[in-house]
Amino acid sequence: MNRQADPPASDPRLTQAPGQAAGHAPEAASAPAATAGRSSALARAALLAYVLLIVYASWYPFSGWQNHGLSPLIFLEHIELPRYWTKFDAITNVVGYVPLGTLIVYALYPRVTRLAAWLLASASGVLLSGLMEAVQTYLPSRVSSNLDFYTNAAGCSLGALIGVLTVRRLLDQSQLYQLRRRWFAPQASQGLVLLALWPLAQIYPQSFLFGHGQLLPILSEWLSELLDTEIDLGAWLRPVATLTVEQYWLSETIITACGMVGAALTLLCLLRRPAPRATLVAALVGAAIVVKALATALLFSPENAFVWVTPGAEGGLLIGAIMLAGLAFAPHVAQRRLAALTLLLSLLIVNTTPANPYFVATLQTWVQGKFLNFNGAAQFLSLLWPFFTVWYLWLPAHGQQRQ
Repeated sequence: MNRQADPPASDPRLTQAPGQAAGHAPEAASAPAATAGRSSALARAALLAYVLLIVYASWYPFSGWQNHGLSPLIFLEHIELPRYWTKFDAITNVVGYVPLGTLIVYALYPRVTRLAAWLLASASGVLLSGLMEAVQTYLPSRVSSNLDFYTNAAGCSLGALIGVLTVRRLLDQSQLYQLRRRWFAPQASQGLVLLALWPLAQIYPQSFLFGHGQLLPILSEWLSELLDTEIDLGAWLRPVATLTVEQYWLSETIITACGMVGAALTLLCLLRRPAPRATLVAALVGAAIVVKALATALLFSPENAFVWVTPGAEGGLLIGAIMLAGLAFAPHVAQRRLAALTLLLSLLIVNTTPANPYFVATLQTWVQGKFLNFNGAAQFLSLLWPFFTVWYLWLPAHGQQRQ
């Protein structure tokens, strides 16, 4: 079979598309068009994380489930507002669902846009809020309310409107989008969501600075209630029942250093070479410390804003900074493995170290009150952040080298 002869390689004009100038690759000319209008994996990951936070905050503390013979939709059977409600509650419910509506619109873009995106996001907010209120009917510590349902739905609808008005500017060739492409690896979207949640995980009171993932005390309490006997899972793992002051100090130093290094190395794993590593790591750790101080002042009292600054915490911050200075330019694989290793070590020590009596006495002065939903979401982050991060670091996508 005869085939047409290939064009001579010596004439570059024969290999160019019509209207293309010589010496310019077609990929370069179409780069803006290729990146415009792409769906955002970061928005989808952030939406999933926020939905999980809403579920945890709405159903916290997940205990005492009972069927009182009431309809799950009883909150819709009454038109009048609840007898006891405050402007604080209403505003909090609206504000809490605004990010949900915005993230839904961002996650739908560019497949669904404008009015259709607003309608779909608003309907999703109504369904999610209704589900949260319906399930609260079976929780003795929670009260389903039509006011909560209306304000949550209104907040999601408002957030959807904000999303419709801002989605093009943020996701279509914006400076923020270009910065994301220039500084962070393509597979960094889920990791960026986790890192954005790390400073927020400092809100919930913890025995140790950056000491997240303390699950054994909660599991011990659940098992004790279930089996009607005293169970301490941490006592089975720790070699001694009590620790000296020096041992507490050493434990806090290790936990603080490992938590800080694990989070910072996770960030470094996501960065490309042009990114300002030191500035971004300092911003991440600084944000966590600021949130920790503000949360402590709000939940307890302003004079206790820096009560967590102990010798162990100071030593952990110093050791963590020294470790990061040496690992900032380590190979990508080494950073990823060390990030997972330090987080696992922190999990091991924080779950096997007995509760500090001073912290327990301080915690007794904490009255959650109106912040029950907020504190439930904060506890969710504090408990599960290191587990999600270790899982993320083990994803196969991180085998790709940065460019």
